[in-house]
Order: sequence, then structure tokens, then C-alpha cells
Amino acid sequence: MDFAFEAGTLPLLISMPHAGTGIPADIAATMTPAALRKADTDWHLRELYGFARELGASTLAAHWSRYVIDLNRPADNANLYPGQDTTGLCPLDTFAREPLYQPGRAPDEGEVRRRLALYWQPYHDQLRAELDRLLHVHGRVVLWEAHSIASVVLRFFEGKLPDLNFGSADGASCDPALTERVTGIAQEDGHYTIAINGRFKGGHITRTYGRPDAGVHALQLEMCQSTYMNESADDPAPFGYRPDLAGQVQPLLRRMLAAAAGWAGKGGTA
Repeated sequence: MDFAFEAGTLPLLISMPHAGTGIPADIAATMTPAALRKADTDWHLRELYGFARELGASTLAAHWSRYVIDLNRPADNANLYPGQDTTGLCPLDTFAREPLYQPGRAPDEGEVRRRLALYWQPYHDQLRAELDRLLHVHGRVVLWEAHSIASVVLRFFEGKLPDLNFGSADGASCDPALTERVTGIAQEDGHYTIAINGRFKGGHITRTYGRPDAGVHALQLEMCQSTYMNESADDPAPFGYRPDLAGQVQPLLRRMLAAAAGWAGKGGTA
């Protein structure tokens, strides 16, 4: 299975392209111990967004690790942040610059093409199909790109990230009114720091599928993992889910998602 998918009833699709931990055996045999730790996974997002079914949202979560192929990078491997360091379509190192592959065993061009067909394309086909279904039913839809990351990754940014990082491709991937509605709820909550189109403006999925003129409004949320889990390999329970922390942020997530779906259902005017 290339992904976990559940169809909902609301004009809302939650996509989790970096939640996967699967690595096929033939690829794992070429990798380093650092790769097999899968530290850069968006850990536990399916559990964190576990209320989505009750809410009525559609959900799509990757099975394969981003180390196999990154579902949130374009097929041509173009840098989404020109001039800035970033990992690619088939990354060669971890966020901490640890090599992912044993010497001489990194994927060549043919292997990248193979992974595109086998592991990248099925996720995007399902994503497109569900957006089309929801558009047919509702006339417009919100694509919520769910991500998480360690709060401190010095390779990409200085200091600690804000807790909640919203990205709309600088306003191109969704109606600004939707961003204002959702981020306003986060600001009113007051328990978490936020940024809007800061270090994270939205990746390939947000920028590609977010087409407000066609009825698809895409908004990415990159959460600090410190808001819901042990984010360090040095923690007593490395990368462990923290129900105590998650239980504090989940009500806010639910309010934001419900508002996004309500906004779409009312024609984007509320």
C-alpha cells in the first residue's frame, strides 16, 4: 500500500506526504544506519489528526519515507527555495547532513525515475482524484498540507522556529481570506507562536495544487514537533508521541480545520 486514504464528506482534504516510514528492502540495503533511523519523518501526524474522520475530512497519508522519495518535491527536482539549502527529490543526506547511502550506492537517474513511477506518482494520482471528487461535490475545496519538523534545524534556519508555520506560497495558493480566517483562530488561541509565509511558504503540493481560480485553496501548516512529541533522538523516549502535549494542540487544530471547511462550504465568503 503506497498510502492510507479515507474519503470524507467535507470540502476538506488533509494531506500528509512526509508521514510515511516505509523503506522497501532493496532500497534499505543500500542505506546507512542514519537513514534507517528516519529522524526527519513528520512523526505521528496520523495520530495527531486522528479526529479528522469524526470531523468529516478526507485524509491522505504517505506510507513510504521521504528518504525513498520526497512526495513534496517536483518531479524535475527544482529547488523550491532558490538560493537556500534544501533537500531534494531523492535526498542524499539527513537534515543533520548525515549520508543516507553507503558509498557508491546513491540512486542514479534511472533509479530516481523508477521511484517516481512506483512511489511518487500513486500519491499524486490519489491526491488529484480526491480533489476532483470534492470539487465535483462541493464546487470548492481546501487542501490542508499537514507537516511537522524539529523546532531547531540549524541547517535550514537559525534559532527556534515558531510553533505553527503557515504557508500559502505568498498568497498564491489560496484566497487570503482563508489564511486570515485560520491564522486568526491561532492568534486568538494565544498559546502558540505563529508565522505566515516565513521560512515555510508551502512545498510542491501546496504550490502545484493550490489553484484558487479553479476552486482549490491550499494551505500548509508546518508544526514544531515540540508541540506534540519528543522531537530529539536524545530524549528518553526518542520521537515518542506525547498525548499530554498533543491534547493541548488538537482542539486548536480542530477549530482551524472546521473553520477552513466552513469557509469553503459557504463559498469562501464567510
